[in-house]
Amino acid sequence: MIDKNAKIYVAGHTGLVGSAFVRQLRKKGYTNLVLRTHGELDLLRQEDVERFFREERPEYVIDAAAKVGGIKANSEAPADFFYVNMQIQQNLIWTAYKSGVKKFLFLGSACMYPKQCPQPMKEEYLLTGLPEITNEAYALAKACGTRFCSYINRQYGADFITAIPANAYGIGDNFDPEHSHVIPALLVKYHNAQQRGEPSITLWGTGAALREFIDTDDMADAGIFLLENYSGPEPINVGTGEEVSMLELAHMIREITGFRGEIVTDPSKPDGMPRRLCDSGRIHAMGWKSSVPLRDGIEKLYRWYLAQLKDGESV
Repeated sequence: MIDKNAKIYVAGHTGLVGSAFVRQLRKKGYTNLVLRTHGELDLLRQEDVERFFREERPEYVIDAAAKVGGIKANSEAPADFFYVNMQIQQNLIWTAYKSGVKKFLFLGSACMYPKQCPQPMKEEYLLTGLPEITNEAYALAKACGTRFCSYINRQYGADFITAIPANAYGIGDNFDPEHSHVIPALLVKYHNAQQRGEPSITLWGTGAALREFIDTDDMADAGIFLLENYSGPEPINVGTGEEVSMLELAHMIREITGFRGEIVTDPSKPDGMPRRLCDSGRIHAMGWKSSVPLRDGIEKLYRWYLAQLKDGESV
């Protein structure tokens, strides 16, 4: 077990995933968290990262720092997604190892799996084919980070592990229509349509694509569980074991937001990967299970979104 007073650095703590780790760590009694905003520490600058590790000497590191976005953002800026994510993770992983960090948790992504991957996706299927083209740059960068941790674990015996979460959503999500993931994008779209009394909403793609989603508090709980209970070079999937089609998701969000109009699919737009379901049998066998049903998680997120609007916050 990890000492509750151990110094834990959460990289990317202001983001969707990082903020969930901070909430869950504090909930579990961890008191010595090291947190830096981008303004305080630029993870793209190796010299700055090395100085930070020399000065702070964190014992544990959770790498939740990343440039993220939906299909549109990934398609339009692949070079940015590849460079930024490669640079951040290479700086953090190598410097953490050289600094003698006791344990490092890297967060991969289910989009690393091949587009035509057998379902559900087992950890050993990684790098057996090309990822879906719309987020290839992000996926390849994350795959490199996953392998880097595995190599350090195997070559040096350092306790560097990787968790591969399903599609994440939750408190602190990005609701910018240009850069958000599907759940917050649909929530704000359907909320605005309901407010304006629009007769219909267009859904990108055929609506047939299947996805698995996990609430970030659930995911952070699993990540901390792995920090406390797992050591090994092989990545571990973290998912709920449940999937939903994009059309089913759209209908669920329509009900949650109170939108009464029609949902119109647009097959001319990309579906992305046809199906993406993680086989989370390994972490389930270790004793961790998801505790947040999809509808409950989306309702919680929508309540948070409405509260931000009421308070005049930018979301």
